[in-house]
Amino acid sequence: MAAATAAAALRPRITLLSGVGGPLPSTTLQILPSASPLPFRRRVRSVLVLNASSSPSSPPSPEKEAVTEEVPVLTAESCVNLGLELFSKGRVRDALEQFENALELNPTPNEAQAALYNKACCHAYREESKKAAECLRTALRDYNLKFGTILNDPDLAPFRASPEFKELQEEALRGGEDVGSGFRRDLKLISEVQAPFRGVRRFFYVALTAAAGISTFFTIPRLIIAVQGGDGAPDLLETAGNAAINIGGIVVLVALYFWENKREEKQITQISRNETLSRLPVRLSTNRIIELVQLRDITRPVILAGSKESVTRAMQRAERYRTELLKRGVLLIPVIFGASQKDQAKPRGFGTRRAAASVPSVGGDFERRTESIAAKSRLKAELRFKADIVSPEQWESWIRDQQESEGVTPGEDVYIILRLDGRVRRSGIGMPNWNDILQELPRLEDLMSKLER
Repeated sequence: MAAATAAAALRPRITLLSGVGGPLPSTTLQILPSASPLPFRRRVRSVLVLNASSSPSSPPSPEKEAVTEEVPVLTAESCVNLGLELFSKGRVRDALEQFENALELNPTPNEAQAALYNKACCHAYREESKKAAECLRTALRDYNLKFGTILNDPDLAPFRASPEFKELQEEALRGGEDVGSGFRRDLKLISEVQAPFRGVRRFFYVALTAAAGISTFFTIPRLIIAVQGGDGAPDLLETAGNAAINIGGIVVLVALYFWENKREEKQITQISRNETLSRLPVRLSTNRIIELVQLRDITRPVILAGSKESVTRAMQRAERYRTELLKRGVLLIPVIFGASQKDQAKPRGFGTRRAAASVPSVGGDFERRTESIAAKSRLKAELRFKADIVSPEQWESWIRDQQESEGVTPGEDVYIILRLDGRVRRSGIGMPNWNDILQELPRLEDLMSKLER
């Protein structure tokens, strides 16, 4: 009995403590509320860690601690954005890698277009014109890139001075599977605006050719019968004359149709060349750099291209007529072949960033027109008699293309007079006769100048 009592005293005693705090809980994990959603570019990974309680008065109770670790998820959009940021800091090679990564991450059409286009800008910066052309060709063909973007972006200025750009532009003018037909379609619309009756003329050429063909179809059997002779045969001379008229009409109408097409192709080429010219930069006397397109409606640029001696003499002669030439809006732009060194300053960034479009408001159109008028007024105040070219390679490339199209030996002295609307008015070999130009150009306030805008 005594032994049993002693054994009971030594046996561990487990009791449930009750009171205000309730029973002592066992070791369990509490479920934490789920975290709120995070931005799509990052994924949160939660890790549960068991920590023992450090209180000496209570048994160790593991507590759950949520540790969040942010793991970046690469997407095509994030790679493009990172590439733009790197390029703006001058890290072109790293930016190029990001654009290449974006193309490998199953991009959407818009993301692929942005990656290819910005990749081309990187190659243009590194003077890798062939690689830039391939990127742009793919973007034009597969992702509906507008060729006008290539013409307007200052970051592609080095590329536009290369032979690869000229080749790409010719492909875009022709249209087809390699680069798509968007650029050619836009140029054809401009061509139709400038020559509104060309389509009507071609319609009549086709209709009259069809009528002459039908008449010839019935005249030929009669001519055969007339040649064979016999009773009831038609008059040979009359039938032969009718057949000759029909065949001659078909030949003339077909020739006119193809001549009209040839004129259209020439006009489309000139429109493309004018668009390229409008994006060439100049430096005003106030040291401000603008594109020629910003001078439309307020000045008539006169380009003097050739050797240093010829251009200098022409500028000196123009000084005698300075006052009258200014009244006609003449702005002299000298281009000396081979005299300027290649511009080493390269752009940082992907073109001018447009401000976000504001919400339309009442009177918004009026405000935009007012701002445009104010901008032109400021430009007029800055204009003097002469402007300097900024990208000599682009200017010389454009002038040589213009010379080839006009059958002039590249590198020969030429002058080019532009209209107020930016199109080429006329050009000639050598340097201009300023007396003739004064007689030809009306003053800015005259009616003929208003019609030219």
